[in-house]
Amino acid sequence: MKPYLEKITRGEDLTITEMEQATRLMFDASTDPAAVGGFLIGLKHKKEAVSELTGLVNVIREQAVLLPEDLPKAMDNCGTGGDGSMSFNISTTSAFVVAGAGITVSKHGNRSISSKTGSADVLEALGVDINLSPDQTYALLKLNDIAFLFAQNVHPKMKQVTGIRRALGIPTIFNLIGPLTNPVELTTQLVGIYRRDLLMEMGATLHQLGRKRAVVINGPDYMDEAALHGETHGVLVESGELLPFTISPEDVGLSYAEASEIRGGDALENADILRRVLEGEPGPHRDTVLLNAALAIFADGTAQTVKEGVALAKQSIDEGHALKKLETMIAFSKKQKEVAK
Repeated sequence: MKPYLEKITRGEDLTITEMEQATRLMFDASTDPAAVGGFLIGLKHKKEAVSELTGLVNVIREQAVLLPEDLPKAMDNCGTGGDGSMSFNISTTSAFVVAGAGITVSKHGNRSISSKTGSADVLEALGVDINLSPDQTYALLKLNDIAFLFAQNVHPKMKQVTGIRRALGIPTIFNLIGPLTNPVELTTQLVGIYRRDLLMEMGATLHQLGRKRAVVINGPDYMDEAALHGETHGVLVESGELLPFTISPEDVGLSYAEASEIRGGDALENADILRRVLEGEPGPHRDTVLLNAALAIFADGTAQTVKEGVALAKQSIDEGHALKKLETMIAFSKKQKEVAK
């Protein structure tokens, strides 16, 4: 690790190839954990570069547990977490709305990081099996246009650095790249990040990783989601161009609501919120989901504007398509468990 430590200490960015080599060393059990910790702190102090984000993601994805290759065009709307907002599971709820709008969603996620309940936790509470095999996940994705990929299962190599990250006790580059490591080859993507200073870098990284179109957002109070209590800052990535924008709920026909109105709870409470939104209950939870689903639909290119995306998201909920995606996922999980008995 020494040459890479020395380079970033000088304030120089690593190339993609250098970051790939450094990452393989981080995942090598023989590498000194102190060197890995120093490297991660050095990257944070310097500020993570596009080449470093890209190199890290390349190695994580090449070592992931892969699904069969002949999948349909797919997107993801996973955020980084880390914003400390304690909101309900916005992106997970939105994923069903996006799928209900006719877009295939490979939903990558994990257990809770900065909130009480992560996507894996809330889906478990709803009766979804988060430990499907790659073949089962593939079958569900083909059947339902949405499946969940549990990060701990698809990235076993990440365990090598878990203890080091825990010992450091501060966010590192690994806290930024979760949404980028989906093992499915994504065509489009919505990424929420908790660091507004990295919007452009994240957009450029998505382009490097081959996304044809993507949107990166950072919400009010530096949330990794769009919200109703202020402006959301974003970057549209299209054909290699990075186009910054800001959007408020009023711009797309939604009403202001305080951040406190979308706070979540434990897995059971958040599962209840998710289901009530998909069943059509009005209020700030629904409107927050409409905004985030609309941004994902816009990121996919199915909607030409975010306002058009809101209309498609409303249709997905009101016509029962989003709820049907959830019910199919639950039914599929139950069937797999019965077969395994």
